[in-house]
Amino acid sequence: MSSFHFQQFSVVQDRSAMKVCTDAVLFAAMAPVNQGDYVLDVGAGTGLLSLMVAQLGAEHVTAVEITQPSYEEARFNFQQSPWAKRLRAVHQDIQSFSNASNEHYDLIICNPPFFEKHTKATETLRHIARHNDQLPFEDLIKSAERLLSEQGLFYVLLPIHAVERFTKLAQLAGLHLSLRTDFRGCHHNNAKVSALTFCHSAAILCKTLFTIYASHNVYSQESEHYLSAFLLRFLKP
Repeated sequence: MSSFHFQQFSVVQDRSAMKVCTDAVLFAAMAPVNQGDYVLDVGAGTGLLSLMVAQLGAEHVTAVEITQPSYEEARFNFQQSPWAKRLRAVHQDIQSFSNASNEHYDLIICNPPFFEKHTKATETLRHIARHNDQLPFEDLIKSAERLLSEQGLFYVLLPIHAVERFTKLAQLAGLHLSLRTDFRGCHHNNAKVSALTFCHSAAILCKTLFTIYASHNVYSQESEHYLSAFLLRFLKP
């Protein structure tokens, strides 16, 4: 069984196309979640983001996942975690879920599929996880706007090349970019992905550049600050 072990939980990822990666872990560790928040995880995959925001203090997390194998792994990972009673996995596409739901969430998180006109991946599940055929940006934004509470935040991870288009679509839907954090590997690297935070109210944009590694396989002090509560390498004896 392929598992990734954290300090307080483990993620089984045998059947899910997208595995645990540094970008996703940092993205979740930096999530703007407050104690008692109700959170929606769109395209939950293994449930990694849901588990991490539960550890950060979310009162309840609903994880929506369209593929059967990933949904089953997320549900298993939730059941094995210390927060099983606060985590719920839903096997459904977000479009149908948002149309049927009357709930509103304090935080909506998503590490979405983002390839639109790229070479398709060979594996079907990996194709679904990486390409937005079944979750166009417009549908994701529409669902988020509908389900977000008045003071809620929509938090999404995207490659740099998709940020401008996604931001324009979000603004048209009434969601305004308030914080943008670009992630680069080392100081000499260009940023490849960006964590974006949207809200209903127009806000002054704050933009930051985050460096993940101080040197080869050595996390920066910034990274250690966020990851020290999660990764085993930072677990103190």
